[in-house]
Amino acid sequence: MGTVVDNAASVEFHAFFERHYAELARLAHLLTGEADAADDLAADALLALWHRWDRVRAADHPAAYARGVVANLARTRIRSAVRERRRVALFWSQREEKTENPDVAGAVDVQEALRRLPFRKRACVVLRHAFDLSEKDTALALGVSVGTVKSQTSKGMAELQRLLGTPAAEHRVHAAMARTGDAGGRDR
Repeated sequence: MGTVVDNAASVEFHAFFERHYAELARLAHLLTGEADAADDLAADALLALWHRWDRVRAADHPAAYARGVVANLARTRIRSAVRERRRVALFWSQREEKTENPDVAGAVDVQEALRRLPFRKRACVVLRHAFDLSEKDTALALGVSVGTVKSQTSKGMAELQRLLGTPAAEHRVHAAMARTGDAGGRDR
């Protein structure tokens, strides 16, 4: 009897994996800005979901639960990278990283601008504009209130407008993130 349940759970998880893997990898890419790490983060998230599959499939919104796991893994990765950069800075030169062509108006890429946002603002903007999630679904994925999603999305878009130097940032952000899903890891 246990084998039938395990087999059914395996089939159900496989279908969930097939349906959501690409979306989760795209989310990881947009949150971290690292195309190479996106597949790893999505795979790590799905492995964690498999280990808790009974709890995940019983959830009201399994896909939102999965997005939350990816967001948490991305946050951990970013924090780890920041700590690593700080350690390296202690042992090596204190040179600042410079963005190429910082004085050229309009040259700031949307993904670079997204990387400059604090994680919660970035996550809200990405989930709302790249994934067209409702405020409620975004709140579920991130484990925050709908009010937090509203304020962080608004502040994030205002910051992107400032960084991109255009009031039409929402359209540019949405278009650029849609292309990211199609272009994946291809060179520009």
